[in-house]
Amino acid sequence: MSQHQALRLYVPEPTGRPGCATDFSYLHVSEAGEVRRPPVDTSHFDTEDLAYSLVRVLDREGRAVGPWVPEISPATLRRGLRAMMKTRIFDARMLIAQRQKKISFYMQCLGEEAIAIAHAFALAPGDMCFPTYRQQGLLLCRDDVSMTELMCQLMSNERDPMKGRQLPVMYSYKRAGFFSISGNLATQFIQAVGWGMASAIQGDTKIASGWIGDGATAEADFHTALTFAHVYRAPVILNVVNNQWAISTFQAIAGGESTTFAARGVGSGIASLRVDGNDFLAVYAASCWAAERARGNLGPTLIEWVTYRAGPHSTSDDPSKYRPADDWDRFPLGDPIQRLKAHLIGIGEWSEAQHQQAQQELEAEVAAAQKEAESHGTLLDGHIPSAATMFEDVYADMPEHLRRQRQLLGA
Repeated sequence: MSQHQALRLYVPEPTGRPGCATDFSYLHVSEAGEVRRPPVDTSHFDTEDLAYSLVRVLDREGRAVGPWVPEISPATLRRGLRAMMKTRIFDARMLIAQRQKKISFYMQCLGEEAIAIAHAFALAPGDMCFPTYRQQGLLLCRDDVSMTELMCQLMSNERDPMKGRQLPVMYSYKRAGFFSISGNLATQFIQAVGWGMASAIQGDTKIASGWIGDGATAEADFHTALTFAHVYRAPVILNVVNNQWAISTFQAIAGGESTTFAARGVGSGIASLRVDGNDFLAVYAASCWAAERARGNLGPTLIEWVTYRAGPHSTSDDPSKYRPADDWDRFPLGDPIQRLKAHLIGIGEWSEAQHQQAQQELEAEVAAAQKEAESHGTLLDGHIPSAATMFEDVYADMPEHLRRQRQLLGA
């Protein structure tokens, strides 16, 4: 009888830790322009190679090359650049505000700005996004969403549009196609599929876009969403933001080491792409491709956006405890703002002087919004919504037992 070795489990480890430079060779980065672009009506079988390669448009010199170069005007690109810059400035100011105890909690999207903003440009009015807590760019790229109102929500003050019913950064804007953020992981993914199915049942033309992080793909709702999307060909875009870290847990723990997250889509019968999430043009092109598929009754698309969470997971996190401090500086896909800036300068549609002017204008705009928001109160001064607001916007006609409770509260 043969002797067998004792069984053992394999536990994935990150390729870099504090004091040891990260080896990013695990990313499998394709050259810009070398990945093919299939027709929109392709089957999931025909996207298997695209789930392992990396769709890229901008090369190292900032030139747009290859079959995925999108039709997008310089004016739209400039608008996208300014929106990314505004988002980064907004994030930086809110991080400082949290350190000053004006807000209780904050989550930046530093390094990930291109994903939400370029994607938003590919959607149409009435489409619905089901985001996580790192897609504030979906709102900050719009002119009809007030930064002051967003800040009031963060500060939980008397002008908080959520009236204290949501944690900071968990916004909700139906009119902007921004579904209420949930603190429970992965719930928004299956909600997006259900919303898209409802749109199809009603014979509407609106599509859904769901968002999830690499870590949350380990949740059951992720797989349930893929099953329903595939079976019913739901008009939905399934976005997996692979920013390499789920809090302090490396993406390999969620299954991203020996395969890709995009490959899970192909395995579920869904056309899938793996895309450079720090390339604004690639994000826009892939988003348009997926949106056209959804709107043309060609079924769902899963997109893995490869990026890097440059900052801490949240203001409660210290990434220096689990990864090298210079990781973002060494990340092979670079900074999305600098890459789009270089492209615009290269085609003669931007300059260093314009960039500096835009930076100053946006800093002043964000500062003014913060000043106005703070005039309505911060966490420091106790200007919070009245206790009476917990009884409002719940019932059209308030039940008698709640009337009595409100009277007892004296609100």
